[in-house]
Amino acid sequence: MAIQLLERISIDPNVCFGKPCIKGTRIWVSLLLDMLANGTTIKEILEEYPHLTEDDVRAAIAYGAEMSRERYVEVHV
Repeated sequence: MAIQLLERISIDPNVCFGKPCIKGTRIWVSLLLDMLANGTTIKEILEEYPHLTEDDVRAAIAYGAEMSRERYVEVHV
């Protein structure tokens, strides 16, 4: 499941300075993780960013989890 979620992440040097984003958007993975860390619920994130899905938010969490394991995560553009 996590691998499928990671397909929702994009890293493109021409978009948002190459920071990991939700594919097709300019929403940084780090923004979503910061919001979650500050107590924002997934429901609240989806209300603020209605074009995102719950799986997009879960993909950000999965990406953060992989990075915390100090693993290299290959993300396709």
